[in-house]
Amino acid sequence: MINVKSEIKPLKKVLLHRPGNELLNLTPDTLEKLLFDDIPYLTVAQEEHDQFARILKDNGVEVVYLEDLMTEVLDENPELKEQFVKQFIYESGVKTPKFRTLVYEYLMSIENNRKLVLKTMEGINIKELEMEKAKRGKSLVDMIEPDSSFITEPMPNLYFTRDNFASIGNGISLNKMYSITRSRETIYAEYIFSYHKDYKDVPKYYDRYNEYNIEGGDILNLNEKTLAIGISQRTTANAIETLAKNIFSSETSTIETILAFDIPESRAFMHLDTVFTQIDYDKFTYHPGIMGSLKVYEITKGDNEDEINVKSRSGSLEKILEEYLEKDIILIPCAGGDKVSAEREQWNDGSNTLCIAPGVVIVYDRNNVTNEVLRRFGIKVIEMRSAELSRGRGGPRCMSMPLIRED
Repeated sequence: MINVKSEIKPLKKVLLHRPGNELLNLTPDTLEKLLFDDIPYLTVAQEEHDQFARILKDNGVEVVYLEDLMTEVLDENPELKEQFVKQFIYESGVKTPKFRTLVYEYLMSIENNRKLVLKTMEGINIKELEMEKAKRGKSLVDMIEPDSSFITEPMPNLYFTRDNFASIGNGISLNKMYSITRSRETIYAEYIFSYHKDYKDVPKYYDRYNEYNIEGGDILNLNEKTLAIGISQRTTANAIETLAKNIFSSETSTIETILAFDIPESRAFMHLDTVFTQIDYDKFTYHPGIMGSLKVYEITKGDNEDEINVKSRSGSLEKILEEYLEKDIILIPCAGGDKVSAEREQWNDGSNTLCIAPGVVIVYDRNNVTNEVLRRFGIKVIEMRSAELSRGRGGPRCMSMPLIRED
């Protein structure tokens, strides 16, 4: 069951992924390719993430883990193991028949399904395979490929569970990721929403096999009738049009309007939720750097399923939001609007808050200027440690995918 029609109503169930050995497989030479700016210290990252989970549980939120749901799929459907392994190998780009066979034999030999799932996430080092077989009969492809210790790359971005799929009302968008590095991450959601007993009947408004890129950090549920989506570095206008048509033609959706926010394309502004999140009925936090160039477009249903109506919205962001939320809106700038502090704290996700109830947010402790500003506006701020988790360029909202919020 999925039920998420708001960014702020009491959070009851959420999906996380506890950082694992995939972070140990980051190296300085692979940071850029794997979309990291630094290498987190795994032990402390796990401690920080466990604190995050405890905060959620202490506030009445049921926490489930991506790795556990995928394990349940394989435990409940043992016939899927071979299919999953073959799909993982194919999508990992293992190039030669010899190595495809070695990886297949290695993964199929793992009897514990949880260990299997975690191994696919952390990457497979060539030393883990049968070395003698790997040395024999090298192909031309093997010879000309750059030396690499990994036959399948790790997935260090998995602890940002917001991006792989997005809860929209009672359905989901199963996303096509922007980067090849992250495209395999959505395999697990594909199996969960196809085969897990609790989620296999959830409507899908978008599919990972669609042509255009879209990621969950760009999707915000403003209310049961209004969805906000960022046109960003990682979400295209074409994807938003496709998603809009599917939502408007679905009998399961209550969405009547999609607001497309055209934000600057940059590493710092990679998703809409890195610069803009809702924190109360009438309050949003935002990064001042987006205001000069922000454009908003209204998308509504067309005359038939293949048509949508799009119009550019003029006026301030406050006025646009007030129209759809039907209340006066207060926009709170990151770090109170101080340029230097705002740029520093936005880099560490000062605007990336996870609202667990109206006016109650989980934030990184390092963004002390922004956190104090939020308190002055009457927001209850729950701080979590963030020295290592923040190195992945994502905050509490990025690390969580709500599955159920109260209506």
